[in-house]
Amino acid sequence: QVHLVESGGGLVQPGGSLRLSCVTSGDTFRRAFMAWYRQPPGKERELVASITGGGSTNYADSVKGRFTISRDNSKTKIYLQMNNLKPEDTAVYYCNHVETQTWGQGTQVTVSA
Repeated sequence: QVHLVESGGGLVQPGGSLRLSCVTSGDTFRRAFMAWYRQPPGKERELVASITGGGSTNYADSVKGRFTISRDNSKTKIYLQMNNLKPEDTAVYYCNHVETQTWGQGTQVTVSA
């Protein structure tokens, strides 16, 4: 059974940075296809970035060049480094184990002056 816990959200000014972390449990992490999603206020959940077990990455057009997804298999963690944050990045961010469609509880990111 997979269990996910996100951390690292908070309030940041436009142009600032945050790094989100997601610690996972389960025996299959090293080959797991993982993703970050977000849900802005009043909108549907959307894919932000994904990473395969081999480290191949994919990004939503809105975050390309600003966000970086990575993984540390030794710590069974994935990360989302978010730079040059914009107010439209404000959302609850969720970690997702794609194969089992397991979700974390989410972490709030607010970008505001």
